[in-house]
Amino acid sequence: MQKNVKELVLTIVKPLVTQPDEVSLELIEGEEFMEYHLKVAEGDIGRIIGRQGRIIQAIRTVVYFVPVEGKKVRLLVDQ
Repeated sequence: MQKNVKELVLTIVKPLVTQPDEVSLELIEGEEFMEYHLKVAEGDIGRIIGRQGRIIQAIRTVVYFVPVEGKKVRLLVDQ
């Protein structure tokens, strides 16, 4: 299932950015959460967050509905 979430996030994010080669997604698995840390080029952060956080919130809404081994999923944007 982790691979499905990673593919989903990358499929959504890469067309939104100007530098898709610099997009990376790292998984940090905790007891309660599966944390996905998304990194994009510095100039693309605004494209991912969107006005008032609407784009990242829409991405999170889609990702949070993917079932993952009884754990909650978090999607964080790192710089």
